[in-house]
Amino acid sequence: MPKFAANLSMMYPELPFLDRFEAAAKDGFKAVEYLFPYAFSQQELAARLKANGLQQVLFNAPPGGTDAASIAQAWDKAGDKGTAAVPGREAEFRAGVLLALAYAEALDCPRIHLMAGLVAAGQEREDVRPVYVANLRWAAAEAAKHGRDVLMEPINTRDVPRFFLNRQDHAHEIVTEVGVPNLKVQMDLYHCQIVEGDVATKIRHYLPTGAVGHFQIAGVPERHEPDIGELNYPYLFAVIDEVSAACGWDGWIGCEYKPKQGGQPGGTSAGLGWLPR
Repeated sequence: MPKFAANLSMMYPELPFLDRFEAAAKDGFKAVEYLFPYAFSQQELAARLKANGLQQVLFNAPPGGTDAASIAQAWDKAGDKGTAAVPGREAEFRAGVLLALAYAEALDCPRIHLMAGLVAAGQEREDVRPVYVANLRWAAAEAAKHGRDVLMEPINTRDVPRFFLNRQDHAHEIVTEVGVPNLKVQMDLYHCQIVEGDVATKIRHYLPTGAVGHFQIAGVPERHEPDIGELNYPYLFAVIDEVSAACGWDGWIGCEYKPKQGGQPGGTSAGLGWLPR
């Protein structure tokens, strides 16, 4: 059976963020992920994890900015989606990675997602790829000093137009080019279905390579619970189990979805009928 982590940025939206840890633990989750930790102190987040018997398994490096205020500004107002593939922001990227690694140390989190960012108007993907590769190589070396993995995630261009990285094959090409063991792909099956489809075949192809560090799931197309929409998740979970047993993969599946009843009290919990199935 796959191991599922609650995504606290999307699940339990009726609760203040810090109260979502307890809600996830009460629903039986043993691990959590979320977008960004930087609005809260490392000590407060670590205390919430410990009090609820939870493991932190993933969060993102800053989308832009270098402290809590500028990170919030970058995400909420500037619309930044990362700086790893954005020329001219290398110093900002490095500062963000170092901040993320400090949080990862405090939260005992084994992996960090480095958001690629948007390709600017007038530029093409290949124009900025050298910056992306150089930034990933530097970040992976820094993360290796702390025993952490860094992840890259292909994201669909319907939700995030002009995002640099969109396809599984492109991500794995870059993993090969960078050539370090702690750079891995965050395989979000929601994004994969929208851009490429043929999801089960891609799981069978890429999971045995050792380059998949984490999965994420959501129903397609509305991004609700995984039992709502066009993907047959029970089948896909069985595929992950089968391939994991053969190749020894022991990672987590992040539930990065928007609960259909999420704005209602108890709405996230009410939508978890898919989990025991």
